[in-house]
Amino acid sequence: LLDLKLVTGMVGLFFITAFAAGLYPALVLSAFNPVETLYNRIHYSGKSYVARCLVVVQFSLAIFLIISTLFIYSQFDYLTQKNLGYNDKNLIELTVQKAIMNKSLMRTLKTEFGRLPGVEMIAPRNVGKFQGPTVTADKEFMASYEHVDEDFVPTMEIPIITGRNFAKDFPADSINSVLVNETFVHAAGWKEPVGQTIDHMNIPGWGNKKMIVVGVVKDFHFESLKEKIKPQVFTYEPRLPLGKFVIRISKDNVPLTLQAMNDLFKKVFPYDSFQYSFKDDTNRNHYEAENKWKKIITAAAFLAIFISCIGLFGLTALSAERRTKEIGIRKVLGATVIQIVGLISRDFMKLIIVAFIITLPLVWYSIDLWLQSFAYRIEITFGVFVVAGVMASLIALLTISGLAIKSAMINPVNSLRSQ
Repeated sequence: LLDLKLVTGMVGLFFITAFAAGLYPALVLSAFNPVETLYNRIHYSGKSYVARCLVVVQFSLAIFLIISTLFIYSQFDYLTQKNLGYNDKNLIELTVQKAIMNKSLMRTLKTEFGRLPGVEMIAPRNVGKFQGPTVTADKEFMASYEHVDEDFVPTMEIPIITGRNFAKDFPADSINSVLVNETFVHAAGWKEPVGQTIDHMNIPGWGNKKMIVVGVVKDFHFESLKEKIKPQVFTYEPRLPLGKFVIRISKDNVPLTLQAMNDLFKKVFPYDSFQYSFKDDTNRNHYEAENKWKKIITAAAFLAIFISCIGLFGLTALSAERRTKEIGIRKVLGATVIQIVGLISRDFMKLIIVAFIITLPLVWYSIDLWLQSFAYRIEITFGVFVVAGVMASLIALLTISGLAIKSAMINPVNSLRSQ
């Protein structure tokens, strides 16, 4: 905040803005006849094109930000509320770096953690990501590999679409069986995936393997929704390293469960810190930038609406002052308050419509460009634009109506004697 360029730029921006804001009123005021000014005989004439253009620009910006806010809120809700394909509530991830290459220690830790009160299920998995070329009967594509055991799918609560899960009753599962996800089945072009063979899997540290598909799990989003689900293979190979646990705990007495887990961890690794994360927190953190933008755009929208209303209020006041005698004549001829309010409001509502028409293509393009950064996104619906247009119109009407009603209620005798 104390950066020299930043401070200099802000000071310069302040003076430029003040100069620009005062320039036009100064030019107008300097053109007044001094005698007419002193005798209060100034006639407000002309169409105030500059003022009208400024109101259009202000409301264009306000409508742009209103529509952007609505879409950002919708996309953020979509990201945080979308069904991920598994249950991320009360699910903990725990990394045990020292046990990555020690399979017996991982099995011991799994057993000991599983005995703790509050721990409902626990399953190991590999640390990091592994990708490699995969070859089926007539297709070749990249797939990601997950090394898990028979408890991973039930712990994550991932539905099995067809086939079965790994099981201890099938010792061959650890030798030649795999699970795949739906995206893998589509990439391979299989109609009946169970029993199909993967002819080539190049897993680091494992070499080439030919495996049989015993089950298909439903696609799930373990990563951010900014990334598309990739073809995925789940292996039960006992030689591959693990190093991480996914642990489902009871929602009751969470602090006591975490304390018990910490005590057990410290007992095995007394010099290491017990570092864990709740999966639902991790998922929300994926969209921290979007959450900040949501707050920034919302604040900017309110500020733009406020500034737009000030401009519209000033223009309405000027119009009412200019048409004081006209309003008096209309009232004498029988015009009602509603008719006069409509007369004053009509011209300004045209400005809002012009602002909406100008903004529509710009905001559509901008929102579509922003949504392209997400692999999974909401659709751009015209209903949001209609809602924003109605909101802007109502805000404008509320701004105008007070002055319009006040002008319409003035005694026509006073109106006709105003000049």
